[in-house]
Amino acid sequence: MAAPYVLFFEQVDRSSLSQVGGKGANLGELIKAGFPVPGGFCITTHAYKDFLATSQEMESFFTELKSTDPQELTQLRQVGERIRTHLHQMDVPLPIRQEIVEALNKQGSENAYAVRSSATAEDLPNASFAGQQDTYLNIKGQDELLVHVKKCWASLFTDRAIAYRAKNGFDHHQVYLSIVVQQMISPEVSGILFTADPINGNRMVVSIDAGFGLGEALVSGMVSADLYKVKNNQIFDKKISQKKLAIYSLPDGGTVTRELPSSAQDQQALTDEQIISLASLGKKIEAHYQVPQDIEFCVSGGEFFIVQSRPITTLYPLPQLSFHPLRVLLSFGHVQMMPDAMMPLGLSVLRTMFPAQLFVEAGSRIYIDITDFMLSKIVRTVFPKLLTVADEAMSRALAAVVRRPGFFNGNQKSAVTGTAAKTAAFIVKKAWHHLRTGDPRLAKSAIENYMEQTLEQTRQAISGVQGAERLRVVQQQLDCALNNILHNIIPFVVPGIIAGKVLEKVLIRWLGDARELASLNKALPGNVTSEMGLQLGDLADTLRDLPEVQEYLQRAKDQSFYTGFSQVPGGEVFRQEFERFIAKYGMRCPGEIDLTKPRWREKPTLLIAAIFSHMRSVKSGEHRQRFSEGQKEADAAAVRILTKLKSHPVRLKLASRLIAVFRYMGGLREHHKYYIIMVLDECKAAIMAEAKLLEQAGKLPSAEDAYFLSLEELIKLAESKNSLVSAEVLNQRKTEFERNGNLKPPRVMTSEGEIIIVSPARGDIAEGTLLGSPVSAGIAEGIARVILRPENALLNEGEILVAPQTDPGWTPLFQSAVAIVTEVGGLMTHGAVVAREYGIPAVAGVDEATVRIRDGSFIRVDGDQGLVEILKE
Repeated sequence: MAAPYVLFFEQVDRSSLSQVGGKGANLGELIKAGFPVPGGFCITTHAYKDFLATSQEMESFFTELKSTDPQELTQLRQVGERIRTHLHQMDVPLPIRQEIVEALNKQGSENAYAVRSSATAEDLPNASFAGQQDTYLNIKGQDELLVHVKKCWASLFTDRAIAYRAKNGFDHHQVYLSIVVQQMISPEVSGILFTADPINGNRMVVSIDAGFGLGEALVSGMVSADLYKVKNNQIFDKKISQKKLAIYSLPDGGTVTRELPSSAQDQQALTDEQIISLASLGKKIEAHYQVPQDIEFCVSGGEFFIVQSRPITTLYPLPQLSFHPLRVLLSFGHVQMMPDAMMPLGLSVLRTMFPAQLFVEAGSRIYIDITDFMLSKIVRTVFPKLLTVADEAMSRALAAVVRRPGFFNGNQKSAVTGTAAKTAAFIVKKAWHHLRTGDPRLAKSAIENYMEQTLEQTRQAISGVQGAERLRVVQQQLDCALNNILHNIIPFVVPGIIAGKVLEKVLIRWLGDARELASLNKALPGNVTSEMGLQLGDLADTLRDLPEVQEYLQRAKDQSFYTGFSQVPGGEVFRQEFERFIAKYGMRCPGEIDLTKPRWREKPTLLIAAIFSHMRSVKSGEHRQRFSEGQKEADAAAVRILTKLKSHPVRLKLASRLIAVFRYMGGLREHHKYYIIMVLDECKAAIMAEAKLLEQAGKLPSAEDAYFLSLEELIKLAESKNSLVSAEVLNQRKTEFERNGNLKPPRVMTSEGEIIIVSPARGDIAEGTLLGSPVSAGIAEGIARVILRPENALLNEGEILVAPQTDPGWTPLFQSAVAIVTEVGGLMTHGAVVAREYGIPAVAGVDEATVRIRDGSFIRVDGDQGLVEILKE
């Protein structure tokens, strides 16, 4: 039986996507579910395909489209116009014409219809395609209908439709068009209803735009709509706009735009009763589809009609938490300078290391559920302020949300808060002891001895077993890592931070300002990240005198990286030094908190750009000289402070102790992260060794596919004799990861999905100046070098690094930059700490800095005030 060219709405549902496209499938689904939808029919994709099959030119057009760069707008416009002209000139085959006319007569040839395109890649959960193809209203008679059917087919090749498909990775040849022919309603009111707030993502809020006449006046932007917001069956926000114009249907077909009487222009389009009723209807439709919906509606004769419903594709995914009681969530990725999407194994590892009830997943990222802690009034007051050192934008958002009346109603303190309180008390007690007594110069050796001992225990535990048991031991080692850090490392880190804060306050009180603190912060001894940067500089200096090795590195591949050195003069010298660097720092990389990110030991070519950048922008030995000068500046600042306090013995003694603690323990604030990364690397090596065995056993297509399984799933796979991972599961997870990777994760959100954003107070800041957090003092001007991935970075002398974020994997670039600007971060994040030690001005938390600052612009970075000025594009 030949595939039908026409299907009525009652004959289709969500399973009919390939035949009637997203719009048609949704209308059929709604009718079958009993929702008020005007009747009609779909001209199927088979009609479209058979129509195109009569053309001898379309295949060459598709080939041309495939090779057209979507950024080449002129070329795109030209090929699109040629395709549309060609389609308009073609005749609709007789069998197709006959089925369309027959369906029209059955539905009612005397009626007027809306003719809408419905593509097979349309109204999907991850791509809406809304507005990409054309819509025609109030079409009457078979001749007009057939003309507009061809127009709809041709609209699949408008410039915007071609560009949208290319951008979203859809094959032009594989996107087919159905056409929805729906009986027109002549409405008094039309509009759009979102069953979740499209601006902030709150899933409990229904947002309604409404205006008089046909909805096209709103969609086209001709008039501003009324805006109503409903939550829990109550209207909580209402904005009545002035609606001067409305579009109405004409009796003989077509539409007309009319000016509304002045008495109606400021009138509320929907009554309050209608708003509540419509919101309820929208939530019923959402419940049917199980996802938030973007719904087009109209009102005629006091009755509601639904003319379209599609998924809202722009919402950030929710964690698996109940809406009630309300929870508040912080982005762990922003705190760790790694807001990128993570694969399931990386997420699983973090949830193993940290309390699982606090770490929830959303959008392939980790969020911290801090609600229970915020129930304490003291924590609510203090924690947002403390958070400014990590990310000021996050601090502002959290402070705003916890101030809302009744925000935490229904929540109760959990056992987690009690355990956390005991741990915090233990840390404070030990930190206070280290702050007051003992020799701070011995702290570094104490902390590093402990780290080496426990790391060796981890190695021995993992190496002593095989198979599923080895993965279980990995799980155990990850599970105890946080406890090791909190009880044995953090108590050495906290005193340096406290000493710095107290010093700042007493210097202001005693000496009038704390300017000397910037000098005291330079070249702190023992900072593992700073030491890594210095050793990378040594590598660059070795390379300067080895031109053949430089040439080799430009073409080196990871697989043969080390063996290739034997083929070039000087290669062995550089290889030995490089291997020493990797032996100490090879577990690091950008985004290193994610176990699935390639480490420098796995992909040594990641370091080449940083080494060459150092050579181009820093003179031989200059990095060591800078560090030495920083030490001298710090010593001189300490002498100046203590000299001024000689006449006050008590102050002198206190300042002397604070300076010593700050200098010798302040550099330890990277050690806990360093320890985590070393443990992660040992665990990764074991996991990937087992993944290789699973690949050899035929249970995994490839070892790297282990990244798309949780640690628990890998254990079960290793235990089982016969099970294997299906390609369908892997493909589904890879698609989800790729989709989530394109989302911008919120810093703070609620369990209802609401994204909390509070803009910084601009004060007297000049227009066009970008505002962030001042994290490293000083002012610098230079060429902005916008870098999204450090392995692709090449900095020249005098350039300013502009990046989305920086963790220790980025810091090899710092000595090449004269200043740093990041979108994420705060005073105590890794990049800020190292920038201060190097004496480089830095501003963090500049929203969309990598977009608003163009690569090559001349900018000024004011690390004292947190300002970035674009002096010349």
